Parts: sequence; C-alpha cells; structure tokens
Amino acid sequence: MTAAAQADLLDYDDVVARFDPVLGLEVHVELSTATKMFCPCSTTFGADPNTQVCPVCLGLPGALPVLNEAAVESAIRIGLALNCEIVPWCRFARKNYFYPDMPKNYQISQYDEPIAINGYLDVPLDDGSTFRVEIERAHMEEDTGKATHIGSATGRIHGATMSLLDFNRAGVPLIEIVTKPIEGAGERAPEVARAYVTALRDLLRTLGVSDVRMDQGSLRCDANASLRPHGQVEFGTRTETKNVNSLKSVEVAVRYEMRRQAAILVGGGKIHQETRHFHEDGYTSPGRDKETAEDYRYFPEPDLEPVAPSAELVARLRTTIPELPWLSRKRIQQDWGISDEVMRDLVNAGAIDLVAATVEAGAASEAARAWWGNFLVQKANESGRVVSDLAITPAQVAAVIALVDEGKLSNKLARQVIEGVLAGEGEPEQVMSDRGLALVRDDSLIQSAVDEALAANPDIAEKIRGGKVQAAGAIVGAVMKATKGQADAARVRELVMAACGQG
Repeated sequence: MTAAAQADLLDYDDVVARFDPVLGLEVHVELSTATKMFCPCSTTFGADPNTQVCPVCLGLPGALPVLNEAAVESAIRIGLALNCEIVPWCRFARKNYFYPDMPKNYQISQYDEPIAINGYLDVPLDDGSTFRVEIERAHMEEDTGKATHIGSATGRIHGATMSLLDFNRAGVPLIEIVTKPIEGAGERAPEVARAYVTALRDLLRTLGVSDVRMDQGSLRCDANASLRPHGQVEFGTRTETKNVNSLKSVEVAVRYEMRRQAAILVGGGKIHQETRHFHEDGYTSPGRDKETAEDYRYFPEPDLEPVAPSAELVARLRTTIPELPWLSRKRIQQDWGISDEVMRDLVNAGAIDLVAATVEAGAASEAARAWWGNFLVQKANESGRVVSDLAITPAQVAAVIALVDEGKLSNKLARQVIEGVLAGEGEPEQVMSDRGLALVRDDSLIQSAVDEALAANPDIAEKIRGGKVQAAGAIVGAVMKATKGQADAARVRELVMAACGQG
C-alpha cells in the first residue's frame, strides 16, 4: 500500500464506533458449458487469442443469437440452490455501452426481468455462526472480451501505449448474482463479504456449473460499500470496487473502503459515487463515475424470444441440487474424525471432494487424505495447476491404495505408479506391470540379495552378529537399492537378522 493510500484512512475501531457499513456484492460466474451463450464457439480457457470466435460473438451484421439451453438450466439450478423464486417468464435486454472489448457495443443481459429473484444464502462464518445474506436476483448474460493494456505501469488503460483485444471470452455464458443490501454485519462486514463469496464459490463448484477459478476470471466479485452514521436510516453514498479476484482481496477491499470513506466523512467531505480499482498490495484507487441504469438505455432484446421455464423443468432440476458443501464437509469431518485444521487444509487445496470420492471408491479415509493432500497436491503445484485438474481420478487413486494394502506395492513404488498414471500410461495395474514395479515376493531372490550385501560388507555383518542390530539398516538399504526398491523392507530385515543369527 502506498504511503498516501495509508495516510488517508481512519482507524478501523473508530470506523465501526461511528458508522454502520452497508454492503452489496455482485458476483459474476462464467458457466462451464461447452459452448458460448448465443453461438456454438468453444469456451475452453487458454486458447490462442481470437481463435474461438464467429460472426455471432463478434457482432457482425446479420448474425443472430441462439440461446444455450444448458446455460438456462445452470441458471435455474443456481437460483434454486440460492433459495430463489424461479420466474415463469423472463426475457433478455440490450445493455448499451461502448468499450473496445464489447464487439457489438451492447451486452445481451437481463434487466428488469431476471430468471431468479428473492433468495438467500446462510453463510458460515469463522466462529461457526451463520449470517444470512439475502439475494436480490440472479440473471443471465454474456461475458465481454479481454483487453490487455501494454506500456502502463499498472496494466490498466491509463498510460498504456497500446491495447490488445482477445474476443475468445466474448459471449461466454455468465450468471450475475446480486445481493440485497447487506446490513447489520457491523465490525464483521469484511469477514461477511469474504465468507459470502467463499460460500458461493463452494456452492457453485458443488453444483458443477462453473470451475469458479478466480485466477482465471471465471468468478469475479464487484464489492459495493457505503457507510451511514449510527441511527441514520438512509444509506450512504456507495462505491463499487470492480473485479476483485481473490477471496482474501474481497475482505481487504471492503475493509479499506470502510476506512477510506470514514476518513472522508469525519473530515467533513462527501463520498463520490464511482467505481474503484483494487490493487493487490491492499488499496483501491478511483476508476470512473458509476453509471445508473438509465445510462445503459436498456431495451428488450429483439432477436431472442422470452424464456419460460416450465414447472416440470424446475421440479426436475430441483432434484439435482446437492447438499450444501459446508454441511457435507461437517458431516464428513465427523465421520473421519479429523481436526478443523486438517479439514481446512484439504478444502484450501481443493481436495476434499476428491478425497471423499476416493473413500467412496473403497479406500480408507486416512490413506485417501494422505495421497491427495500431500503427494498429489505437490504434483499439482509442480505443474502450476489445481489438484482437480490432474489427469488421475479418485477411482484410480483408490486402486493404487488397494495395491499398497494388498502388499503389491510399497508407498515409494506407488508414487511411481501414480506418476505413470499422470503421464497417461494407463490404469494403475497396467503401469505397475509395464514399469515392473511390483514388490518382489520371492524369498529366494531376496535371500540372494541379502547374502550378496552381507558378503560385500563383512564389517557390518560382524557388528550385527555381535548384537548391534541397528547396523542392519545399512544392509537393508543395500538390498533395497539392489532390488530397485521392489523388495519388502520388513521381510528384508527379517532375512538379514536370520542370516546373522539374530532371528
């Protein structure tokens, strides 16, 4: 945080002593459909710029949109999971504005007739309590393209020497989830903001409607904040911090805005209604004046028919809504008998669902936690990916664990099997066979290796015969090296001790 940004802040305790914070959170979620909202272009992340485009998503004259049915069903499922009312009839509108990453110069969105309204989410907080966040609406729209600004110190357009446009993202299905004003959080307002976005992310991931990768922009949060003196009914003037891209940053941005606005109000100034940019070192800076709905000149989209989900469709989709993830985790934690710290580590690693699926496939929970929470997380970090993106399934991990339990693999050899599966070499048993990794069970082969190791190390053999049994470790190590780790170390030790008269 710059010295200037730090200087213009009020102490946080003074803020909450003088003011009530009021929040509003707008979360944009890219849906994980195979194609875009209104055309058949792919939504795969990371493709070469401007390779996943067509006349529809580029807004070329005469190109007409066709609604993505899977996106509508995802929108309904999200609304149901948020305890919303699914309306029997809604329609799209054109949101008119000019910006280079919006090729049509308007965005197809929903305005006064969204698909889901009046919901709520009971958000778990750090101390085990819950805070109810009421949902105003969840509506469908399309995403914009992506602008990369070159030459500016901040990476933003101000000061840039050129801007590069990638329209691959233009037209990707979005759901925008808008809260009602969040009141009553008091000093915990920043925590509530973070907890809400965290809960929403977990819920959407459990629904399977989005990968909710904040680092890739598939989940983005705009955080609105205002202050009002204690006892005042009217809301204060709000600011909107745009595109906050991590859970911790949501909390930091809200706390910073509370302190910044309070300093202005205490000094007799007025809050300017505007958008603000969040900087990763912990402060916000002015963006542009905040538009109103009138500025966008909304009008009904003439090229799309209204959406009228049937009661039968809504009822069917309601049956697909899973248990809330934090309730599921609490039950799983009790079943597994693990600490809050261990559960938190698994959740933070994105491994909890993978562990649960591995247990369902037949593995013991302790072994499943160890493999996913340690070795596989390490592999994901090495490749710069999240653990859920690794090319191995819970069933395959369970199969590796079974091979260890059956005595066919040691943990060391099992790691090599998993590496083979990750490399696309086949199923665990096939990798074990092709790489020749199965444990050696033939005592005659192991005995031969023991005899050779003892003969090569007569001084160590003599120590073992003399009662210094700890020296056997060196012989066991030599045998394990000779057998490429495929001998059972416990059985090797037994044969060493027997050969030296210590059995």
